[in-house]
Amino acid sequence: MDKLQLRKSTIATLKAIPETEKKTIEQNLAYFLTTSAMWNNATTIGITVSNGFEWNTRPIIEAAWAQGKTVSVPKCEPKQKQLTFYQFESDDQLEIVYYNLLEPIPEETKKMDKHDIDLLVVPGLLFDKFGFRIGFGGGYYDRYLTDYANQTVSLASSHQLVDSLPFESFDIPVNQLVTDTGIIYRRPL
Repeated sequence: MDKLQLRKSTIATLKAIPETEKKTIEQNLAYFLTTSAMWNNATTIGITVSNGFEWNTRPIIEAAWAQGKTVSVPKCEPKQKQLTFYQFESDDQLEIVYYNLLEPIPEETKKMDKHDIDLLVVPGLLFDKFGFRIGFGGGYYDRYLTDYANQTVSLASSHQLVDSLPFESFDIPVNQLVTDTGIIYRRPL
């Protein structure tokens, strides 16, 4: 299958997960992430505000706030096809944009330098054991990660794991995967 077919198939699989199973997976993902060494070592977290069938990131955001961590969320800049992260402290700082996504309002938030984000939670649909992923197809995160030097992690259920994925020279794997059964290390911390 090509990437487009893999995306469609994975989205259909994720949408078909029963709500009770989805909640259990989300609880496990949040638990394994927020009790990990990479989390404990980070003071600033970069993460998306989840939408639709994606894993709920709200408990992770709230855990970060409760622990005094700085949370930053991305704003897509479609003309440049790039991401800019902004510090996120309240839902009042978010607006609904295209595809019903919640993004920061730049005028009401502080722009974050990417090198100040200690741990970046990278979204995706499908992942392999080497940390390569198939995302939503815009290439925003691959461009963002080209000169990002800190820790990267993705959240994935067992429904999203495969042995290997097709990848291109510009694809950048994440350092670690947090699954609903634990953490998969692609390389040691």
